Amino acid sequence: MQADKTHSREQRTGWILVIPALLLLLLVYAYPILSSFWSSLFAENLGTQLQPVFSGLANYQRMMGDGRFWQAMWNTTIFTVVSVLLELVLGMIIALILHRPFPGRNLVRTIAILPWALPTALIGLAWAWIFNDQFGVVNDILLRLGIIEQGINWLGMPNTAMMAAIAADVWKATPFISILLLAGLQSIPTDLYEAHSLDGATPWQNFTFITLPLLMPQILIALLFRFAQAFGIFDLIKVMTGGGPGGATEMVSLYIYATVMRYLDFGYGAALIVVTFLLLVFAVAIAFWGLSKSRAQIN
Repeated sequence: MQADKTHSREQRTGWILVIPALLLLLLVYAYPILSSFWSSLFAENLGTQLQPVFSGLANYQRMMGDGRFWQAMWNTTIFTVVSVLLELVLGMIIALILHRPFPGRNLVRTIAILPWALPTALIGLAWAWIFNDQFGVVNDILLRLGIIEQGINWLGMPNTAMMAAIAADVWKATPFISILLLAGLQSIPTDLYEAHSLDGATPWQNFTFITLPLLMPQILIALLFRFAQAFGIFDLIKVMTGGGPGGATEMVSLYIYATVMRYLDFGYGAALIVVTFLLLVFAVAIAFWGLSKSRAQIN
């Protein structure tokens, strides 16, 4: 009986401590989201002299036939899927290397995280120069190796511009994933590997049957964070390509920015924000479902 009272008192204390943080989250996140949803029900643009006019779901109906929005959504999906998958594979390789003991490992770990610590806009500017068709390092190396005969306008062609943007994002974000996976690797008991090796397991079998299953929660967390960040990418693309050429690298975030800040179409911009938010919530829900399922399998 006394234990139940103590447990109940601890629960009340916990809620008292958590409630201020929850209220702050509601103020910071819930209010802008609800405000955006309410604004999406109105037409507010240059045609209405920037005066809100209730239009119901007209903005959402307009979105269904907006080819530029769907192209931006396709670009964002391609960019997110390819960059996150490459970052996961490279991050896993780097984490496995940094997990093994070797001289100067701590220094290498420190250096490996530097790309993630640098400002994204600065990285975008640097990679724009790296892929410059006249003075870029990439063209210079390829010309010296005899692979190409003249410089390639990497940022001036749709396919190569997307490849360049993905390369810049992979370079910046891979250290973040590698650090998360490295933390997970360090939490796996070495006894499991020793016992498995005594049974004649190869290193690949150790990775497949021990490392990968036990590392699945960290993998899903890394994917969750990187998916949300890559899907909302703005500054890197804005600096490198500006969404060009011809909208080939225009992401949803850039389209929303142009709709609101350039065309002053606030109602439609709010509808775009709401739909993008709902897509992210759906992806997060799937990730949390996968995380809970993986934890249940481990336990």
